Amino acid sequence: QVQLVESGGALVQTGESLRLSCSASGRRFSIKRMAWYRQAPGKQRELVAAVSPTGGANYVDSVKGRFTISGDFARNSVYLQMNSLKPEDTAVYYCNAAVTVYSGSYYITEKTSEYWGQGTQVTVSS
Repeated sequence: QVQLVESGGALVQTGESLRLSCSASGRRFSIKRMAWYRQAPGKQRELVAAVSPTGGANYVDSVKGRFTISGDFARNSVYLQMNSLKPEDTAVYYCNAAVTVYSGSYYITEKTSEYWGQGTQVTVSS
């Protein structure tokens, strides 16, 4: 099993910045992709940004130019730098990772699954 733990959510004012962090822990795994999702009250969860070990990143249009995702795959961590925050960025932010877990000693088996953190609240006041 793999656990994801997020931190960094807070209450801020419009125009301020926040940095979210997420770290994965467990045994015998490798991460294929890490991402941040968010879910506002009454809305569906949406992908905010994603990054791969090769460094490629993609963003939802509403955060382009304001948010930056960075992955430290050697430390199984991902960060989301959020600048120029707006009230519409208010949501619970979830860390997500596509992870391959290895098991067995003589014969190694692999299983790739998605894992989620518990979420961290970001509130932007106007």
